[in-house]
Amino acid sequence: MKKILAVIFFMMFALTANAEEADYEQIYRDLAVPEHKYIHDIDPGEFYDIKNTTWSPYPLFRLTGPLFFKTITIEPGYYLLTPREHQGQWYMLFKVQGKIKYIIPVYKRDITPEFFYDENLPKPKLTWSQNIHIKFLDFVGKHFKSSKRKPAPQTYLEATDLDNNFLSLVVYWGTHRYYMIFRTVGL
Repeated sequence: MKKILAVIFFMMFALTANAEEADYEQIYRDLAVPEHKYIHDIDPGEFYDIKNTTWSPYPLFRLTGPLFFKTITIEPGYYLLTPREHQGQWYMLFKVQGKIKYIIPVYKRDITPEFFYDENLPKPKLTWSQNIHIKFLDFVGKHFKSSKRKPAPQTYLEATDLDNNFLSLVVYWGTHRYYMIFRTVGL
């Protein structure tokens, strides 16, 4: 019984230690507006990301109201979110029809938890014939390596409304997650 109580106490202590409150206002002030641009607003790494996939591997973000990052106003619309590194700093590219429209800095980048996608992404509901088709393709891909298609990276978006008109946007893309912070009201 004492061991169980000790384990429960340790788990509660670990959870409260991980739940530290971040100062989003200070993070927002510390981030600088990006000054670099891409030639003709074309993402140079896009070709390498999409060459093995059937469709775009980037998460689609639908924005219904404007978001603000210092002097940048992100207008409502549909955006493909693409993480890119530039001179050691991570940025999120907001793209429309393949062209970069906005570049927003990422304040934190870390590893996606191991079973995050299994727990949060819905499983596809397939019919009997679709199951047979998928099993056949898996069999061919298992025995003939040249015919196996690489899967697109899994993606997930998480938006959290914070105090003082801040919005936290977390983009899960493949093995990493990227944290951004915006204001919902312009200054």
